[in-house]
Amino acid sequence: MTALPRLLRDLDVSRETEERLTIFVALFQKWAKAINLVAPSTLSEVWNRHIVDSAQIYALQPGARIWADLGSGGGFPGIVTGILLAGIGDGWVHLVESNNKKAAFLRTAILETGARASVHAIRIEQAPAVIERCDAISARALADLDLLFEFGLPWAERNPDLSFFLHKGRDYQREVDKALGRWRFDLVKHASVVEPDSVVLEIAKLSRQPQ
Repeated sequence: MTALPRLLRDLDVSRETEERLTIFVALFQKWAKAINLVAPSTLSEVWNRHIVDSAQIYALQPGARIWADLGSGGGFPGIVTGILLAGIGDGWVHLVESNNKKAAFLRTAILETGARASVHAIRIEQAPAVIERCDAISARALADLDLLFEFGLPWAERNPDLSFFLHKGRDYQREVDKALGRWRFDLVKHASVVEPDSVVLEIAKLSRQPQ
């Protein structure tokens, strides 16, 4: 919990936003007993391991208004981003989650918290046909960079200013090196505020390497 007040203070969030986050945590803990939303070992640390870990994404790009959150699962970071956007009364998060039970949880979370978001219960490969454009893409514990870039390329081709914000663990450099064989991109590594060995990779100007 110690990191949460500092991060929220840096974002200048309102008491109402904090209340929305509290509602979301209670709902998440209730649903997590019935369906597998995150690793059970992290349930006792929801605020730090999940809420703060998610909020740092928004903190890195508070100007982005339209987000695509891929493999939204338990709502991290997508629902948290949607709650923070509700605090400023602008923007939207498209939550892409093909698992129907998780999609039902996400819809309930939106309804109860007022997050500025909607759920697309489709495969990620189908999402660019449904979500025309976005400013930023987020994904947490979903896939390696090479596959994430395949998912995101259609949006990157439509919006040259698109940025990716991707949570990665200590093995991130291996994924970066592998991706450089097929892709061109600008990369900024942000140290995680939660996990000392983890990073958030900010990717911009994505394109395929010429053949």
